[in-house]
Amino acid sequence: MQNFVETNRQDPDKVEATSRVRTFEEIYRFYNDRKVARQAERCVQCGDPFCTTNGCPLNNYIPQWLEAVAEHDLEKAFLLSNETSPFPEVLGRICPHNRVCEGACTLDDGYGAITIGPIEASITDLAFRAGYELPFPGVTSDKRVAVVGSGPAGMSCAHFLLRAGIGVDMYERAERPGGLLTYGIPGFKLDKEIIRHRFKILQRAGLQLHLGMSVGADIPLTKLIEDYDAVFLGVGATAGKKAGIPNEDHRQVFSAMDFLTNVQRRLFGESWTEYFSVLGKHVVVIGGGDTAMDCLRTALREGAESVTCLYRRDEMNMPGSAKEYHNAVEEGAVFMFHEAPTRIVLNAEGEVAGVDALKTRLGEPGPDGRRSIEVIPGNEHCVKADVVILALGFDVEENLFLKQAGVETGRWREITVDPATCRTSHPKVFAGGDCYRGAQLAVTAAADGRTAALAIMEQLLGG
Repeated sequence: MQNFVETNRQDPDKVEATSRVRTFEEIYRFYNDRKVARQAERCVQCGDPFCTTNGCPLNNYIPQWLEAVAEHDLEKAFLLSNETSPFPEVLGRICPHNRVCEGACTLDDGYGAITIGPIEASITDLAFRAGYELPFPGVTSDKRVAVVGSGPAGMSCAHFLLRAGIGVDMYERAERPGGLLTYGIPGFKLDKEIIRHRFKILQRAGLQLHLGMSVGADIPLTKLIEDYDAVFLGVGATAGKKAGIPNEDHRQVFSAMDFLTNVQRRLFGESWTEYFSVLGKHVVVIGGGDTAMDCLRTALREGAESVTCLYRRDEMNMPGSAKEYHNAVEEGAVFMFHEAPTRIVLNAEGEVAGVDALKTRLGEPGPDGRRSIEVIPGNEHCVKADVVILALGFDVEENLFLKQAGVETGRWREITVDPATCRTSHPKVFAGGDCYRGAQLAVTAAADGRTAALAIMEQLLGG
């Protein structure tokens, strides 16, 4: 360990940009046994590991599994990695590591942070390839829990309940399980076989999966509350935020999730619509988070003539992952920073022709620490566009079935929970993830699912 002076940080190899934009295959080639051990040996083994305590919402045993894999004990590293996380091979790929674990690494200032994310993904990839399996006991309890939604929060809750031997029935309105991980995150970041494999593991452990079942439409929430010992709601936040500018409801202005989901449905061979095609078009994406990067990179693969991102702040203040921004630049996306869109411009035929925008500058920090936006007057200009994609975050949908079941919601339709237990106003109902927090990270949703599972275990099984 502590070989950070002799060994430099080495990110995983990735497919060259001109080749990777032709497919939706994963772009990274994660570590083999030798490279993963070599990168793990750089860990300082801090007495107070900030990567775990400050950086990771799951408080993963990062120094412990780094040490294990550095000592070539893959099985120990695999078990430690999967002890606190419900799907490390997923989060090792999609987390914005520079903002969480790696951003808190002691070596980040000077030597380059440990490549925690790629190591995390590589450990489980290598372990599954070697035939290692996760220790699930099977369903040993007569208690059963209904999990509504199969995204990160629902998957996590189901994982930890099954680890305790509690039976789980999962209800998902889509044709495939995985929620955002399946339909919202493109395959070049997360191979869909990884999600399929995780669900196979959960089903072998006792998960009963009900697809194409919309709670509130096909089955009442009150029925689940009546039939099960507890219910977990992980319904996400999928209503795209608007920019509040003229003509944003035009048919050539897409919600990010509608666009990404339609492309993924086509790739799956499911029903999709040509309406969302960007082939040969000038595409403008408004937003600066990881979803905006996903839209930019997807549009490039879908054959757009040009792809431009408008963002109100600068590169340093983008809320998404640094690696996703750099990947988008490599693949041909154009970034226009300090741009505040003011109007979607229509031509004489009523078609989208561009986006009017004003230049901005950063002002003083606000209460949240982020610097405010100041518009520089008198410099309006138009950015050419045939299609505009709004990637400004997501709101919780209005779910009337919650009120009917006596589950309280807040001002923004978010489900009200006790943060310590994720219990709602109904004693049998728990909730977590984006439907409670608003649009957040998959890792925070996973942490909520685990918190809820532990509280459900306490309620159903006792201490």
